[in-house]
Amino acid sequence: MHHHHFRYEMRHGAGEGSGRHGDEMPTRRGGGRIFGHGGLRFVLLSLIAEEASHGYELIKRIEDRLGGSYSPSPGTVYPTLTLLEEQGHLQADNTDAGGRKRYAITDAGKAFLEENRTVVDTMLARLNGGVDGAGPRGGRPPQVMRAIENLKLAMRMRLTREALTPEQAHAFAAVLDRAAQELEKI
Repeated sequence: MHHHHFRYEMRHGAGEGSGRHGDEMPTRRGGGRIFGHGGLRFVLLSLIAEEASHGYELIKRIEDRLGGSYSPSPGTVYPTLTLLEEQGHLQADNTDAGGRKRYAITDAGKAFLEENRTVVDTMLARLNGGVDGAGPRGGRPPQVMRAIENLKLAMRMRLTREALTPEQAHAFAAVLDRAAQELEKI
């Protein structure tokens, strides 16, 4: 019965970001919130957009990206995944031998990420560099990490649509080659 009540809270916003049932994440210094109110759902969706995953895999990926300084609890991650599934942003399949659900992003989930691009980019920058930018990736500036994640997502989203024609493939490669050349000039 408690689980049902919790899902009610998540669906109606009462549990999201409110500490015990929310997605509050301490920083390396023990204070503050990395993802803030509702931010974990954007991080989970983004990670699943990269690769369909089980909840445990997502927890490990977040922990790895934060350099081991934080690992979200299953009590936070799994209800958020359930919420995203109920909202139509994720699709789960139970083909795993252990009965675990593997989540994949839906077209609605991809659209939701795009509609919330600014928030998503902020959450990914925090995930990849921590709140103060001195995270596990050598203190790379958060705006650079955000741009990298944005490019990766744009490439993934385009490559998962219909197959590229030879002309589109050449244009796609040309865009990436121009970007690489521009970066070498900086």
